Amino acid sequence: MDLQHELNESGIHIPIIFVTGHGAIPISVRAMKAGGGIPHQGLLDAIRAAIERARSASRERSQIGEVREHYDLTSRAREVMALVAAGMLNKQIASELATTERTVKIHRAHTMQKMNAKSLADLVRMVEKLGVSSRNQ
Repeated sequence: MDLQHELNESGIHIPIIFVTGHGAIPISVRAMKAGGGIPHQGLLDAIRAAIERARSASRERSQIGEVREHYDLTSRAREVMALVAAGMLNKQIASELATTERTVKIHRAHTMQKMNAKSLADLVRMVEKLGVSSRNQ
């Protein structure tokens, strides 16, 4: 349990399966809540499931990393991106940021290009992955 805690704290993401011959219920419950445990289908199923979870988590971290590489935007472009992703129209964003609609359109186009977003939906997914909102760009 200590090793699992240390790995998690260090940001090391590997699948862990707990196997015990003692079966102490409090320890088993604690291990399962921490992400370990053995499903009733058996050890091999637990290993397959742990590997698939690790792969999925790794893909997600990789996708977030790719999005972060493109997130080198000015603070104003970040504001515009967050407000666009929140569903605001260019006119509303211009009013919110006390600028012109043309300026918003320029920032929006630059942001789409810089973030390598093919569509507005693509940009919204990126904003969600980054955890960006109009309050915390």
